[in-house]
Amino acid sequence: MGNTGPPRTTSWCSHCGAGLVAPPGGSSSSVRCALCHRVTRIERHRSVGNAVVLAPPSPPRTLIPVRRELPAGYPVARGKKRAVLVGVSYTGTDYELRGTVNDVDSMKSLLCDKFGFPSDCILVLTEKKSDDPYRVPTRENLLLAMRWLVEDCDAGDSLVFHFSGHGVQKLDTNGDEVDGYNEALCPLDFEDKGKILDDEINETIVCPLRPGVKLHAIIDTCHSGTILDLRYLCRLSRTGYWQWENHTRQPQKPKGTSGGLAISISGCKDDQKSADSSGFPESAEIGAMTDSFIKAVQSEPGTTYGRLLGAMRGTIRDGQGMGRRLLPGRVGSFVRKMVTSSSVQEPQLCSSEVFDIYRKPFLL
Repeated sequence: MGNTGPPRTTSWCSHCGAGLVAPPGGSSSSVRCALCHRVTRIERHRSVGNAVVLAPPSPPRTLIPVRRELPAGYPVARGKKRAVLVGVSYTGTDYELRGTVNDVDSMKSLLCDKFGFPSDCILVLTEKKSDDPYRVPTRENLLLAMRWLVEDCDAGDSLVFHFSGHGVQKLDTNGDEVDGYNEALCPLDFEDKGKILDDEINETIVCPLRPGVKLHAIIDTCHSGTILDLRYLCRLSRTGYWQWENHTRQPQKPKGTSGGLAISISGCKDDQKSADSSGFPESAEIGAMTDSFIKAVQSEPGTTYGRLLGAMRGTIRDGQGMGRRLLPGRVGSFVRKMVTSSSVQEPQLCSSEVFDIYRKPFLL
Protein backbone atom coordinates (compact mmCIF):
# COMPACT_ATOMS: atom_id res chain seq x y z
CA MET A 1 0.00 0.00 0.00
CA GLY A 2 1.16 3.56 -0.63
CA ASN A 3 1.97 5.96 2.12
CA THR A 4 -1.15 7.97 2.94
CA GLY A 5 0.45 10.08 5.67
CA PRO A 6 1.64 13.67 5.26
CA PRO A 7 4.54 14.14 2.85
CA ARG A 8 8.01 13.86 4.33
CA THR A 9 10.23 16.86 3.66
CA THR A 10 14.01 16.72 3.48
CA SER A 11 16.82 19.23 3.58
CA TRP A 12 20.43 19.41 4.74
CA CYS A 13 22.17 20.65 7.86
CA SER A 14 23.69 24.06 7.12
CA HIS A 15 26.58 23.27 9.50
CA CYS A 16 27.77 19.74 8.71
CA GLY A 17 25.80 18.84 5.57
CA ALA A 18 23.96 15.84 7.01
CA GLY A 19 20.45 15.06 5.79
CA LEU A 20 17.51 16.39 7.80
CA VAL A 21 13.85 15.41 7.91
CA ALA A 22 11.51 18.31 8.66
CA PRO A 23 8.07 17.86 10.27
CA PRO A 24 5.15 18.32 7.89
CA GLY A 25 3.05 21.45 7.82
CA GLY A 26 3.84 25.09 8.45
CA SER A 27 5.82 27.54 6.41
CA SER A 28 9.10 27.08 8.28
CA SER A 29 10.66 25.14 11.13
CA SER A 30 13.92 24.67 13.01
CA VAL A 31 15.40 21.17 12.96
CA ARG A 32 18.24 19.91 15.17
CA CYS A 33 20.80 17.76 13.38
CA ALA A 34 21.26 14.29 14.88
CA LEU A 35 24.91 14.27 13.80
CA CYS A 36 26.35 17.62 14.91
CA HIS A 37 23.44 18.67 17.21
CA ARG A 38 23.20 22.14 15.66
CA VAL A 39 20.01 23.79 14.46
CA THR A 40 19.09 24.64 10.86
CA ARG A 41 16.11 26.80 10.01
CA ILE A 42 14.17 25.37 7.08
CA GLU A 43 11.93 27.52 4.87
CA ARG A 44 9.30 25.95 2.63
CA HIS A 45 9.16 27.93 -0.60
CA ARG A 46 6.61 26.20 -2.80
CA SER A 47 4.84 22.91 -3.46
CA VAL A 48 5.33 20.75 -6.55
CA GLY A 49 2.72 18.02 -6.52
CA ASN A 50 3.16 16.18 -3.22
CA ALA A 51 6.72 17.43 -2.70
CA VAL A 52 7.69 20.48 -0.70
CA VAL A 53 10.78 22.37 -1.81
CA LEU A 54 12.90 23.51 1.12
CA ALA A 55 15.73 25.96 1.61
CA PRO A 56 18.48 25.16 0.99
CA PRO A 57 17.06 23.31 -2.05
CA SER A 58 20.19 21.23 -2.62
CA PRO A 59 22.86 19.71 -0.39
CA PRO A 60 26.27 21.34 0.00
CA ARG A 61 28.74 20.48 -2.72
CA THR A 62 31.09 18.95 -0.19
CA LEU A 63 30.12 17.31 3.09
CA ILE A 64 31.73 19.22 5.94
CA PRO A 65 33.11 16.79 8.54
CA VAL A 66 31.83 17.30 12.06
CA ARG A 67 35.29 16.77 13.49
CA ARG A 68 37.35 19.68 12.24
CA GLU A 69 41.10 19.72 11.97
CA LEU A 70 42.31 21.80 14.88
CA PRO A 71 44.88 24.60 14.53
CA ALA A 72 48.47 23.70 15.29
CA GLY A 73 48.53 25.85 18.44
CA TYR A 74 45.62 24.06 20.10
CA PRO A 75 46.21 21.74 23.06
CA VAL A 76 46.95 18.21 21.92
CA ALA A 77 46.11 16.58 25.25
CA ARG A 78 42.49 15.50 25.81
CA GLY A 79 42.35 15.12 29.58
CA LYS A 80 39.21 14.60 31.66
CA LYS A 81 39.51 18.21 32.78
CA ARG A 82 39.56 20.85 30.04
CA ALA A 83 38.93 24.59 29.94
CA VAL A 84 38.57 27.49 27.53
CA LEU A 85 39.45 30.87 29.06
CA VAL A 86 38.66 34.02 27.08
CA GLY A 87 39.60 37.63 27.87
CA VAL A 88 38.66 40.35 25.40
CA SER A 89 40.16 43.82 25.93
CA TYR A 90 38.98 45.57 22.70
CA THR A 91 42.31 47.42 22.66
CA GLY A 92 42.28 50.85 21.00
CA THR A 93 38.50 51.22 20.97
CA ASP A 94 36.21 53.55 22.91
CA TYR A 95 34.94 50.54 24.86
CA GLU A 96 38.35 49.13 25.80
CA LEU A 97 38.44 47.02 28.96
CA ARG A 98 41.32 46.70 31.37
CA GLY A 99 41.80 43.62 33.50
CA THR A 100 40.33 40.92 31.26
CA VAL A 101 43.76 39.34 30.75
CA ASN A 102 44.22 39.39 34.53
CA ASP A 103 40.88 37.60 34.81
CA VAL A 104 42.10 34.82 32.54
CA ASP A 105 45.48 34.51 34.28
CA SER A 106 43.81 34.35 37.70
CA MET A 107 41.27 31.79 36.56
CA LYS A 108 43.96 29.60 35.02
CA SER A 109 45.93 29.64 38.26
CA LEU A 110 42.80 28.68 40.22
CA LEU A 111 41.98 25.78 37.91
CA CYS A 112 45.53 24.41 37.91
CA ASP A 113 46.43 24.96 41.57
CA LYS A 114 43.14 24.16 43.30
CA PHE A 115 41.24 21.86 40.97
CA GLY A 116 44.03 19.97 39.24
CA PHE A 117 43.42 21.05 35.66
CA PRO A 118 46.47 20.23 33.51
CA SER A 119 47.87 23.44 32.01
CA ASP A 120 48.20 21.71 28.63
CA CYS A 121 44.42 21.08 28.62
CA ILE A 122 43.56 24.76 28.97
CA LEU A 123 42.99 26.86 25.85
CA VAL A 124 43.47 30.61 26.33
CA LEU A 125 42.19 33.31 23.95
CA THR A 126 43.35 36.90 24.57
CA GLU A 127 44.74 39.74 22.52
CA LYS A 128 48.12 39.01 24.12
CA LYS A 129 48.17 35.87 21.98
CA SER A 130 48.34 37.92 18.77
CA ASP A 131 51.37 35.90 17.59
CA ASP A 132 48.97 32.98 17.11
CA PRO A 133 46.04 34.04 14.90
CA TYR A 134 43.85 31.24 16.28
CA ARG A 135 44.30 32.45 19.88
CA VAL A 136 42.89 35.94 19.21
CA PRO A 137 39.31 36.12 20.57
CA THR A 138 37.50 36.73 17.27
CA ARG A 139 34.03 35.36 16.69
CA GLU A 140 35.26 32.50 14.53
CA ASN A 141 38.04 31.56 16.94
CA LEU A 142 35.75 31.74 19.96
CA LEU A 143 33.21 29.36 18.40
CA LEU A 144 36.01 27.02 17.31
CA ALA A 145 37.38 26.96 20.86
CA MET A 146 33.93 26.25 22.30
CA ARG A 147 33.52 23.31 19.93
CA TRP A 148 36.97 22.02 20.88
CA LEU A 149 35.94 22.10 24.54
CA VAL A 150 32.92 19.80 24.14
CA GLU A 151 34.07 17.67 21.20
CA ASP A 152 34.12 13.94 22.02
CA CYS A 153 33.15 14.68 25.62
CA ASP A 154 32.56 11.56 27.68
CA ALA A 155 31.37 10.51 31.13
CA GLY A 156 33.61 11.90 33.87
CA ASP A 157 34.70 14.96 31.91
CA SER A 158 34.75 18.28 33.77
CA LEU A 159 34.69 21.26 31.40
CA VAL A 160 35.03 24.97 32.15
CA PHE A 161 34.23 27.93 29.91
CA HIS A 162 35.24 31.36 31.23
CA PHE A 163 34.57 34.61 29.38
CA SER A 164 35.58 38.10 30.47
CA GLY A 165 34.54 40.95 28.18
CA HIS A 166 31.49 42.85 27.01
CA GLY A 167 27.98 41.44 26.99
CA VAL A 168 24.82 42.98 25.52
CA GLN A 169 21.12 42.36 25.04
CA LYS A 170 19.33 42.08 21.70
CA LEU A 171 15.62 41.94 20.94
CA ASP A 172 14.35 38.35 20.88
CA THR A 173 12.80 37.43 17.52
CA ASN A 174 11.78 33.79 18.08
CA GLY A 175 9.79 34.15 21.29
CA ASP A 176 11.91 31.93 23.54
CA GLU A 177 13.03 34.61 26.03
CA VAL A 178 10.98 35.36 29.15
CA ASP A 179 12.02 39.03 29.17
CA GLY A 180 11.87 39.44 25.38
CA TYR A 181 15.64 39.86 24.97
CA ASN A 182 18.51 37.60 23.95
CA GLU A 183 21.79 37.90 25.80
CA ALA A 184 25.00 37.92 23.77
CA LEU A 185 28.79 37.84 24.09
CA CYS A 186 30.89 40.38 22.19
CA PRO A 187 34.00 38.89 20.57
CA LEU A 188 36.82 41.18 19.51
CA ASP A 189 35.39 41.66 16.00
CA PHE A 190 31.70 41.85 16.97
CA GLU A 191 31.14 45.10 15.04
CA ASP A 192 32.10 43.41 11.77
CA LYS A 193 31.31 39.74 12.37
CA GLY A 194 28.48 39.98 14.86
CA LYS A 195 27.81 38.97 18.44
CA ILE A 196 27.31 35.43 19.73
CA LEU A 197 23.72 35.05 20.93
CA ASP A 198 22.70 32.85 23.84
CA ASP A 199 20.86 30.59 21.36
CA GLU A 200 24.15 29.82 19.61
CA ILE A 201 26.05 29.41 22.87
CA ASN A 202 23.46 26.88 24.07
CA GLU A 203 23.61 25.04 20.76
CA THR A 204 27.42 24.92 20.78
CA ILE A 205 28.42 23.99 24.34
CA VAL A 206 25.24 22.87 26.12
CA CYS A 207 23.44 20.57 23.68
CA PRO A 208 26.43 18.24 22.99
CA LEU A 209 26.99 17.39 26.70
CA ARG A 210 26.60 13.64 27.10
CA PRO A 211 25.61 11.69 30.26
CA GLY A 212 28.21 12.04 32.99
CA VAL A 213 29.73 15.22 31.53
CA LYS A 214 29.75 18.40 33.61
CA LEU A 215 30.18 21.95 32.26
CA HIS A 216 30.66 25.10 34.32
CA ALA A 217 30.42 28.41 32.47
CA ILE A 218 31.78 31.39 34.42
CA ILE A 219 30.74 34.57 32.64
CA ASP A 220 32.01 38.00 33.70
CA THR A 221 30.07 40.40 31.46
CA CYS A 222 27.10 42.75 31.57
CA HIS A 223 23.64 41.24 30.93
CA SER A 224 24.92 37.72 31.59
CA GLY A 225 22.29 36.22 33.90
CA THR A 226 20.85 33.62 31.51
CA ILE A 227 23.61 33.72 28.90
CA LEU A 228 23.54 29.92 28.33
CA ASP A 229 19.74 29.73 28.04
CA LEU A 230 19.55 27.02 30.70
CA ARG A 231 16.18 25.82 31.94
CA TYR A 232 16.47 26.77 35.63
CA LEU A 233 17.42 30.09 37.25
CA CYS A 234 18.16 30.32 40.98
CA ARG A 235 16.60 33.36 42.66
CA LEU A 236 16.68 34.69 46.20
CA SER A 237 13.20 34.41 47.72
CA ARG A 238 11.61 36.93 50.06
CA THR A 239 12.45 34.66 52.97
CA GLY A 240 16.15 34.89 52.11
CA TYR A 241 16.61 31.42 50.60
CA TRP A 242 17.75 30.55 47.10
CA GLN A 243 15.16 28.65 45.07
CA TRP A 244 14.92 27.41 41.49
CA GLU A 245 12.57 28.89 38.90
CA ASN A 246 11.73 27.28 35.57
CA HIS A 247 12.90 29.87 33.07
CA THR A 248 11.69 28.11 29.92
CA ARG A 249 9.12 30.00 27.91
CA GLN A 250 8.71 27.31 25.26
CA PRO A 251 8.72 23.92 27.07
CA GLN A 252 7.93 22.19 23.78
CA LYS A 253 11.34 23.35 22.52
CA PRO A 254 13.72 22.56 25.41
CA LYS A 255 17.31 23.74 25.16
CA GLY A 256 18.77 20.99 27.28
CA THR A 257 21.89 18.85 27.21
CA SER A 258 22.22 15.39 25.72
CA GLY A 259 22.22 13.91 29.21
CA GLY A 260 25.01 15.92 30.86
CA LEU A 261 24.93 18.76 33.39
CA ALA A 262 25.45 22.43 32.50
CA ILE A 263 25.82 25.13 35.17
CA SER A 264 26.45 28.82 34.64
CA ILE A 265 27.68 31.33 37.21
CA SER A 266 27.39 34.83 35.81
CA GLY A 267 28.25 38.31 36.98
CA CYS A 268 24.82 39.92 37.11
CA LYS A 269 21.15 39.75 36.14
CA ASP A 270 20.13 40.02 32.50
CA ASP A 271 19.14 43.66 32.98
CA GLN A 272 22.24 44.65 34.99
CA LYS A 273 25.73 45.82 34.14
CA SER A 274 28.91 44.32 35.50
CA ALA A 275 31.96 46.18 36.78
CA ASP A 276 35.62 45.75 37.55
CA SER A 277 37.05 45.62 41.05
CA SER A 278 38.83 48.98 40.91
CA GLY A 279 36.98 50.00 44.07
CA PHE A 280 37.84 46.84 45.97
CA PRO A 281 40.59 47.16 48.58
CA GLU A 282 43.77 45.23 47.87
CA SER A 283 42.47 43.98 44.49
CA ALA A 284 44.38 44.03 41.25
CA GLU A 285 42.59 45.23 38.14
CA ILE A 286 40.20 42.34 37.61
CA GLY A 287 36.50 41.83 36.95
CA ALA A 288 34.35 42.15 40.07
CA MET A 289 32.65 38.85 39.36
CA THR A 290 35.89 36.96 38.67
CA ASP A 291 37.46 38.50 41.77
CA SER A 292 34.55 37.56 44.03
CA PHE A 293 34.34 34.04 42.56
CA ILE A 294 38.02 33.28 43.13
CA LYS A 295 37.95 34.70 46.66
CA ALA A 296 34.85 32.68 47.55
CA VAL A 297 36.36 29.44 46.27
CA GLN A 298 39.72 30.00 47.96
CA SER A 299 38.33 31.12 51.31
CA GLU A 300 36.16 28.05 51.92
CA PRO A 301 37.38 24.72 50.54
CA GLY A 302 34.51 22.33 49.90
CA THR A 303 31.95 25.10 49.77
CA THR A 304 28.47 24.47 48.40
CA TYR A 305 26.87 26.34 45.51
CA GLY A 306 24.62 28.20 47.95
CA ARG A 307 27.48 29.38 50.12
CA LEU A 308 29.53 30.26 47.04
CA LEU A 309 26.73 32.41 45.67
CA GLY A 310 26.22 34.12 49.02
CA ALA A 311 29.93 34.84 49.45
CA MET A 312 30.23 36.29 45.95
CA ARG A 313 27.21 38.48 46.49
CA GLY A 314 28.59 39.78 49.78
CA THR A 315 31.99 40.59 48.30
CA ILE A 316 30.49 42.50 45.39
CA ARG A 317 27.96 44.33 47.56
CA ASP A 318 30.73 45.48 49.90
CA GLY A 319 32.97 46.54 47.03
CA GLN A 320 30.35 48.35 44.97
CA GLY A 321 28.60 50.15 47.80
CA MET A 322 28.74 53.92 47.33
CA GLY A 323 30.66 54.00 44.09
CA ARG A 324 32.39 50.67 44.85
CA ARG A 325 34.37 52.29 47.64
CA LEU A 326 34.32 50.85 51.15
CA LEU A 327 33.51 53.39 53.84
CA PRO A 328 34.77 52.84 57.39
CA GLY A 329 32.82 52.48 60.63
CA ARG A 330 29.10 53.01 61.14
CA VAL A 331 28.74 55.19 58.04
CA GLY A 332 30.07 52.40 55.82
CA SER A 333 27.81 49.84 57.50
CA PHE A 334 24.76 52.07 56.98
CA VAL A 335 25.58 52.70 53.30
CA ARG A 336 26.03 48.99 52.57
CA LYS A 337 22.66 48.19 54.12
CA MET A 338 20.92 50.93 52.14
CA VAL A 339 22.37 50.05 48.72
CA THR A 340 19.54 48.36 46.81
CA SER A 341 19.91 45.23 44.69
CA SER A 342 19.00 47.20 41.58
CA SER A 343 22.13 49.31 41.90
CA VAL A 344 24.56 46.50 42.73
CA GLN A 345 25.26 43.65 40.36
CA GLU A 346 24.04 40.29 41.65
CA PRO A 347 25.79 37.08 40.59
CA GLN A 348 23.40 34.55 39.06
CA LEU A 349 23.27 30.76 39.06
CA CYS A 350 21.56 28.76 36.30
CA SER A 351 21.45 25.04 35.64
CA SER A 352 20.12 22.50 33.17
CA GLU A 353 18.69 20.55 36.12
CA VAL A 354 17.58 21.24 39.69
CA PHE A 355 19.77 20.33 42.67
CA ASP A 356 20.06 21.28 46.35
CA ILE A 357 22.46 24.23 46.29
CA TYR A 358 22.92 24.08 50.07
CA ARG A 359 24.15 20.46 50.01
CA LYS A 360 25.79 20.01 46.63
CA PRO A 361 29.52 20.77 46.92
CA PHE A 362 31.06 23.04 44.34
CA LEU A 363 33.59 20.98 42.41
CA LEU A 364 35.27 21.55 39.05
